[in-house]
Amino acid sequence: MTPSLHSENVYDLMEKNGSIKSIIHLDMDAFYPAVEVLDNPELKEKPVIVGGRKERGVVASASYEARKFGVHSAQPIAKAMRLCPKGIFLPVRMSRYKEVSEQIFEIFYRFTPLVEPLSIDEAFLDVTGSTRLFGHPVDIAKKIMQMVFKEIGLTVSAGVAPSKFVAKIASDMDKPDGLTIVPPDRIREFLDPLPIKKMWGVGKVTQKALASLNIRTFMELSQMSVKVLEQKFGKHGSKMHQLSMGIDEREVVPEHDAKSIGHEETFPHDIVDADEAKKELLSLANRVSRRMRRNSVTGKTITLKVKYNDFVQITRSKTLPKSTEDGREIYSITCSLLEKTKVGKRPVRLLGISLSQLSFLGPEGQLTLFEQNDIYKKRKDLNKALDSLYEKHGEESIRPGILFTK
Repeated sequence: MTPSLHSENVYDLMEKNGSIKSIIHLDMDAFYPAVEVLDNPELKEKPVIVGGRKERGVVASASYEARKFGVHSAQPIAKAMRLCPKGIFLPVRMSRYKEVSEQIFEIFYRFTPLVEPLSIDEAFLDVTGSTRLFGHPVDIAKKIMQMVFKEIGLTVSAGVAPSKFVAKIASDMDKPDGLTIVPPDRIREFLDPLPIKKMWGVGKVTQKALASLNIRTFMELSQMSVKVLEQKFGKHGSKMHQLSMGIDEREVVPEHDAKSIGHEETFPHDIVDADEAKKELLSLANRVSRRMRRNSVTGKTITLKVKYNDFVQITRSKTLPKSTEDGREIYSITCSLLEKTKVGKRPVRLLGISLSQLSFLGPEGQLTLFEQNDIYKKRKDLNKALDSLYEKHGEESIRPGILFTK
């Protein structure tokens, strides 16, 4: 762990000005391959590549040993095999990765309730209000990294900065097991020399368009006229200009403050069978319901998201008469919504479930007077027991009988 922009004392500036936030972005290092090594130590220091089938699959994630050969995520497996013929190719074990992810996020929540998950292996933490209990933001980042390694056996890289944008860039600067600190008074020093491809939302097309304006670094972008950028890129132009100077006022949005809570999965191989899709929906429904119970919220509108293999995306929604956080009900509704799609007739690349129109339940998920009857109490007790079983044995430990009828 080697902090950059070295002095940690300069980070005290954050505590002297209440308007300056302390944001940590945490990103697990080569998460899928790292879990495989965790479960099978014989794979340590070997080129491990996790992904789909050779004839049509893509790389989901690659160990750092494999990356030395040019292997990277979203790359066709066939090409990865050519680049790294001695690589160890393994299938995606999403249920296992989710189990480990839950353990990691539990550590994050020990330091602050303001945790915004970005994916299964990364999150923003706002620790502005946590410094009295746990020390400086840099100390908190170090403690989290040490706990993840000691309790789980994996490494995580961290970026500490006054904003989400800068913290996320920082976490990627010194991987693996890296800690990069960007104090408030050194943001421009950190950003200015960086290539523009480091900026969110700047893909190859935008990079090419910026290059036509002789813009290749953050500094060059910050020096360009906002009017010129808006003429060429619209509102995105002015947003890029702000980000180039490290201006990002977005808050860390914990799940219980979000407008919706959901989860989606992009599959290593296309799903062509409706029953297989229902099994994936079961996993998604269970994960979403547990996240909602953890945050003591319920949702009234259930939305199913489907992306076909030609990247056409559709959604189907249903609004219930009353809110729910029950996995069985969420699963049942999404299965009925599935019938309004072409799943089973067209190959599917992605499935997702989300709940919106959220309501906060209050302390310990307290039920309303209307819900305080035997049926709802039994359902709540059942969900609590299921959460415990899933935590101990994984998401595949329990399935509804409908999945075994054929």
